[in-house]
Parts: sequence; C-alpha cells; structure tokens
Amino acid sequence: MGLDDRKLDVLRAIVEDYVATQEPVGSKALVERHQLGVSPATVRNDMAVLEEEGYIRQPHTSAGRVPTDRGYRLFVDRLSRVKPLTPAERRAIERFLVGAVDLDDVVHRTVRLLAQLTRQVAVVQYPSLARSSVRHLELVPISTTRLMLVMIADTGRVEQRLVELPAPASADDVIDMRRLVNERLGGKRLVDTPPLVQALVEEAPPALGSAMATLATVLLETLVERHEERIALAGTANLARGGLLDFQGSLRPILEALEEEVILLKLIGEVEPNTLQVRIGDENEIDNLRATSVVSTGYGPGATIVGGLGVLGPTRMDYPGTIATVRAVARYVGDVLAQN
Repeated sequence: MGLDDRKLDVLRAIVEDYVATQEPVGSKALVERHQLGVSPATVRNDMAVLEEEGYIRQPHTSAGRVPTDRGYRLFVDRLSRVKPLTPAERRAIERFLVGAVDLDDVVHRTVRLLAQLTRQVAVVQYPSLARSSVRHLELVPISTTRLMLVMIADTGRVEQRLVELPAPASADDVIDMRRLVNERLGGKRLVDTPPLVQALVEEAPPALGSAMATLATVLLETLVERHEERIALAGTANLARGGLLDFQGSLRPILEALEEEVILLKLIGEVEPNTLQVRIGDENEIDNLRATSVVSTGYGPGATIVGGLGVLGPTRMDYPGTIATVRAVARYVGDVLAQN
C-alpha cells in the first residue's frame, strides 16, 4: 500500500520529534507541535496505518510511537529536507582544518571536528597508500653504507625505511640513485610501481647495480607490500548520550566492534567517488552494529578518492544535519590535501 502525502507528513513529524526529544511520540503531541491540518483522530488513524506498514512501532503499551529502521530509511530517501550548514559552521570547519601542519594533524583535526559537530562517533581513514601516487622519493645518507628512504605520497602521507647497502656508496652515487628513482617512479600510482622498480635494477649503471638491487627491495616493501591501513576514531563517549531505547539497552557489542580496525575500515573504507552512504540499523552487515546508523563518504584532492570518513550513532539520528556535515567536512579535507 502506498502512503499518501498526509501520512508521509505524519511520519516526518514522528521522526523529527523522536530525534529531538528521545521520547516516543503520541498523536496529541503531533497535533500540538505540527501544522498537520487534521484532527487528532485522523492522526491516530494515520499512525495505525504507518504501524501496520512497518514504518513506526509502539515500544511500550499505552505509549507513543517511535520510527523503525524502515521508517528512517523512507525519511532519509524521500522526506528529509537538506539542512545547509550555517556560515558560522562553514567558517569553523575551514579555520579548524586550515591550521593543520601535516597529514597526521589533518586526520586528527578532522576526526575531532566530525565528532564535535555531529555529536556522534567519528571515524576517519588515513589516505590509503593503495590509492596514492608517488610525489617524491628522498635518499638521505646516514653513513656510507646506510640510507634513509623517505617516500612522500601525493596525499601528504610519508613512509620512511632504512636501507642497508652491501658496500659503501659515495655522495655522488646517492645523488645518481635519487635521480633515477624519481625519474622512473615520480607521479606514478603506487599500485603500478612493481615493474618500474624491477626496470630500475635492470637499467642501473654497473657501478650502482648491487646498491640499486638492495634499494629496490626496500622500495617494493614501501610502495607495494606495506599497505597497512590506519584509522582515527573520536567521540566514543557520545554513545552514552542517548536515551533508553537507543542500542537496545547495551553499548558493549558496539564498543567491541569499534575496537576492531577491520570493522571500521569496512564501515568507511569501501566508498565510491561522489557517493554518500547511509546505512540504517539492519542494513549494516556487522551484527554488533545493527542498532546503529552509519553515514560515510569518500574524500580526497579533486576527483581522487584516497580514503573514507564518516560517523556512527544511534538510528535516532539527525540525518539531514549529519549528512550535510559529513559532506562538508569531506569537501574541506579534500581542499586541504589539494592545497598541500
């Protein structure tokens, strides 16, 4: 059975009131607070239909109604109005992120900012090396047989490795190796580098052959094999702010899930360009998070997606405000990465 506009207005009012008050919503309160233009009896009939269709439920006898996951989904897809950020909120985001001094600072500022603005749990994935390109490779002599290899990605991520050379190398040798690796690998996507590293060894001058072979082993480790993903988390205490009906009375399974980086990566790391995902309740694949909603999107410089970010909270969430905030923060982080 399709829902007419009046019943959709009643559902929207129930969602908005329940999110704001944390209390089940009754027909009398709806009539008093919203200009529905109908009698309490008509609203009660509409609520009965919404309950029968599975959009709202009655948590206790003689109580008001609360939205179900299906009701929230309909609200997000069809009923929620875009809630633009205020100029003050936009300025706060810009000021907070522009002051970052390096990539770690960008990520930590971003995750704190998301948690503060949404009052939910915020999760930010560090730019993924698998999606990054080589901006520059630096070789820093520590001694005649030891070098520090520094790889700087286009996202600002920095990886450092020690290289133990098989024989002493002169300052000129180091300069030549630095030039060769940057000519061959600079600007290339990390996933495309293995054959290029192999070519470096094959094409190196005989005098640099053994040193380049050793360097190539460390390069492959740095560029290809060490793609561990990192996650930043903030705002876990916000989970305790909810009402009795949030999380079905127990935070423990949610807190346990949030301790697993694999789970966090699954929540926000699988993102498509220009796509914002809202997963509500049972739409989450992870059993321990079936009482939560997750709003996530990708971020990166320009059109390039290098990581995901988002927030997790109760299904009783301010979806319009949260969606607007997640989108805006992702856009500003992308701008910061592009500028740096």
